[in-house]
Amino acid sequence: QVRLAESGGGLVQAGGSLRLSCLASGRLLSSYVMAWFRQAPGKEREIVAAMRWSGSSKYYADSVKGRFAISRDFAENTVYLQMNSLKPEDTAVYYCAGDRSISTLRTDRSAYDYWGQGTQVTVSS
Repeated sequence: QVRLAESGGGLVQAGGSLRLSCLASGRLLSSYVMAWFRQAPGKEREIVAAMRWSGSSKYYADSVKGRFAISRDFAENTVYLQMNSLKPEDTAVYYCAGDRSISTLRTDRSAYDYWGQGTQVTVSS
């Protein structure tokens, strides 16, 4: 069983940066896919970025390409989301998620088995 706990959210002005962390308890296999999703009020939860725990592949939503970066630290069992040039439309609750199946990197939320509790990111204009 894997448990995920996010941290690092907060209030930031437009153009600023934040780094979210997702600490995983339990063993993450190299085949696992770790992802960040977000959900704004009144909107569907959408994928932001994903990567295989081995680091072999990454995915970014078009809306964050060039601004956000997903990474992981084996020793710390942690996944990060570095968010730069933040915009008010990035305001949402950000969730860390894990997909344990051996498959292609998937972007649908239904594919993910593990979820964190979420962390609020608010970008003021």
